[in-house]
Amino acid sequence: MTPVITLLTDYGLEDGYVAACHGVIAGIAPEARVIDVCHLIPSGDVRRGAAVLAQTIPYLPHGIHIGAVDPSAGGARRAVAVEAGGRVFIGPDNGLLSWAVHASGGARAAYEISNADHFLHPVSPTFHGRDVFSPVAGRLCGGLQPAELGPEVPLARLVSLPEPTSLLREGSVEGEVVSVDRYGNTQLSIAAGDLQALGVRVGDTLGVWLGRRQLALPYRETYAAVPPGELVAFADSAGLIAIAVNSGDAAQRLGLPPGAHVRLSPSP
Repeated sequence: MTPVITLLTDYGLEDGYVAACHGVIAGIAPEARVIDVCHLIPSGDVRRGAAVLAQTIPYLPHGIHIGAVDPSAGGARRAVAVEAGGRVFIGPDNGLLSWAVHASGGARAAYEISNADHFLHPVSPTFHGRDVFSPVAGRLCGGLQPAELGPEVPLARLVSLPEPTSLLREGSVEGEVVSVDRYGNTQLSIAAGDLQALGVRVGDTLGVWLGRRQLALPYRETYAAVPPGELVAFADSAGLIAIAVNSGDAAQRLGLPPGAHVRLSPSP
């Protein structure tokens, strides 16, 4: 079976950073297939990177998964390899990998990546994606075992981002903005099933509370079901409720950053 390595970073596409990672992997594991998950994560946005990786991982082959959204590169944070669900996740221990590890069934073992024998030298303190994560991924494809990367890390000591939650109570459901995509669509931690439990169906109108503001939004199958410029709520491809503007930016219009509190209910 062809080994698979996936890459998720905030490196962008304007420079040669992504190509350098590909080149290092190709030099060590030329047989590996490399899948680019995303390189346009907003700079240093660990939460957005965690959400994209977790929501993509169910559709990726088993393999080695590199996450490099690493605002503390060169600092005290450690690099880790985490085994979960037949996969190995490689990246900084800053919570970036935690939601994808959970989506893969939870961590089975974790190791600090500290054995410099497996790095590219010299190691840049600010480019571990090229000099640490990529060569380690290539060598894992070649048969290196995660336990050879460094000492085992107790699973309870891995950094985890708080899981987005929703709460059903008193005829409404409360949640938060999980992430905002490049279109300005705001993905909530509220699942479509939560609305079904409240008796809300596609075609209904939703009551939406954003702090002290209250809105009434159409709940439809897609943003295209409303005229351009209009707000709409719908269940996105991850089964979560999203608020969007057809041909517009809902996050900007409503002032909804990741983490903002939102409450939904059937419209009276």
